[in-house]
This record gives sequence, structure tokens and C-alpha cells, in this order.
Amino acid sequence: MSFQAAPPLPHGSPSRVGVLLVNLGTPDAPTPQALRRYLAEFLSDPRVVELPALLWKPILHGIILRTRPAKSARKYASVWTAEGSPLWVWTQRQAALLQGYLGESGCPVLVEPAMRYGQPSVASGLDALRRAGAQRILILPAYPQYSGATTGSVFDAVTRWGRETRWVPELRFVHQYHDDPGYIEALAASVRRHWQRQGGPGYLLMSFHGMPERTLHLGDPYHCHCHKTARLLAEALQLQRDQFGVSFQSRFGKARWLEPATEPTLEALARQGRERVDVICPGFAADCLETLEEIEQEGRAAFLAAGGKDFHYVPCLNDDPQGMRALTGLVQRHLSGWTLTDDPGAREASRLRALDAGATR
Repeated sequence: MSFQAAPPLPHGSPSRVGVLLVNLGTPDAPTPQALRRYLAEFLSDPRVVELPALLWKPILHGIILRTRPAKSARKYASVWTAEGSPLWVWTQRQAALLQGYLGESGCPVLVEPAMRYGQPSVASGLDALRRAGAQRILILPAYPQYSGATTGSVFDAVTRWGRETRWVPELRFVHQYHDDPGYIEALAASVRRHWQRQGGPGYLLMSFHGMPERTLHLGDPYHCHCHKTARLLAEALQLQRDQFGVSFQSRFGKARWLEPATEPTLEALARQGRERVDVICPGFAADCLETLEEIEQEGRAAFLAAGGKDFHYVPCLNDDPQGMRALTGLVQRHLSGWTLTDDPGAREASRLRALDAGATR
């Protein structure tokens, strides 16, 4: 095995600390060609589709990658912005703001954004941190609830990079933050602000990304993490049991998935006489296709078509200041014990990067 050459780190240079903020991923453009590349990488991950390769690859390349890219491209086009993919735009801003918040609090760390699938890759983000002199790196998957298909897959990508790297930095890994008090309170505050603007409260449906049901039986804690997040958020909002619900979205394939499914739940609520529903997606750190198209567009249409009157989507935390402070506190706790070089230049760079990110909001 050949190893990548280590970046030049002059003897005696200060040891820097880096954070790699990793979200799921996005195609380069809302086109069938870009979606084909993205879906090929995403759906080839054995963490995502837990089927034998000999069975799955003919289905993936013979059917799915021939039919799904055009349909997915139309969905992405409906939420694409002048700046690009919403998920990438928000993740970049989060990384810049996180570096700024940490720098202002006396932690002049480097923060790089990365995507598990698509670009910039986990490997390129780690390379960028190493080139900048990071010898200690915290991996921060942007998934509050742990799943092998998400957080576990990020770990796989990091270890693959490590196997090809001669000088592996000291690494730490954020496993989950589904019950972090700061995260829960940031979610609750966003709902309260929504109610102040829109009137409320309405029935609050907490929609999480779906997973095949077999993952629960195989020991994945994701289902339990989602329900704990929902319970803590409901408690923070002082909701009674008949004022909120939990559902799972983004089903794929014919296997049995975690129940109840979001769209049928919205339809059932409307048929039961619920005129208003508010939907929040606490498993997503940033708005993306699954929230902006699947919930705000398709979910709205399903609820109204079934007789509902008033549908509201509560945006993800994105670059919300309280959400960013919660993320900053989470990172600070995970950096505990690592010596952080108090480099005035690095601190000023962090401050300027945060100001630039704020100016683009």
C-alpha cells in the first residue's frame, strides 16, 4: 500500500486543532447527469443499502440509475438557489460561523465543511485541515441522532482516509447529540418563534428521516434517539401527548420502514379533523431536499388535499444564532483537554470569517 505524502509541518510549528463538519451530501447540479453520479456513490455505500453487492448492483445500475436521476433532478431544481444546493450553502455558513464562534470564545480552531457523498469529500476536507497544520481533528457529523447509515458511514470515510495517510492526526469523533440540552432548547426556541409569527400552537408533527425497520432489530439506536429527541422537545414546549406526533419520511424501496410514515400521517391528521399542522424535522441540521421539497412542498400538498386547512413548516436551525451557540458548546466539550494554540492571527481570521458568513445571510 502506498501512503499519501504528509503535508509539510515544519519542526517547532504550533499544533493546530481542526473540526470537520460533515453533512450527508448533494449533487453538483440539479441535472440528471449530476444526480446519476451522486446517487451512484450514495446508493453504493453498504451502510446505506444493506444488501449483498451481487444482488444490489444489478438493480442499482440496471434499473435505479437509469430511471431515478431525471426524477430526482426535477425535485432538486425546485429548491436549488442562486448560490447552489441549499444543503451545501447552509453547511458552508455553519462551518464559517462555528469557526468564528469558537474563535471568539478563545478556541482558535480551523473548521472545514465536507459532504459524505459528493464534493467536497471527507478526504478532501481532512487534507485541507492537515495542509493548514491541524494535528488534532474533531469529526463532527451533522446528524443529531446516531445511525450506522449516517454517522457510521462518516466514520468509514474517515478510516479509509486514515488508511492512505502516512501521518494520521489525533482524531476524536462526535457520536451523536440527540439529547444535548443546547440543541433541544434551540429547537424549542425556533418553534416558539414560529408560533409567535404564525399563531399557535398547532399540532406539532416531528418528522425524522426514515430507516428500514430491520436496522432497529439489528441494534441501530436511531429509532430510540429520534423518540427521545421528540419527547425532550415536547417537554421543553410543554406539549400534551395529543398535541404532537412522531413520523418518518424519505422511504425508499419495498422493504418495511420505520412507522408511521410522514405523508400518510399528514393525510390521516387532516381526515381526523386537524385543520392545522406544524411540521419540524429535528433530525436535519440544515434545510435540504428532504425538508424543502419533501415536507414543505409534497407534505403540504398531501395535507391540504386530504382536507387540512393550514400547513406550516418550521425551518431547520440552519445558521440560527442559538443553534450555532449550541453547536459551539458541543464542540468545546469534545475539544476538552486538547491544547489550543492562542494564535492572534487565527483568532482574527475566525472573526472575519464569521462576519463574512453573517453578511451573506
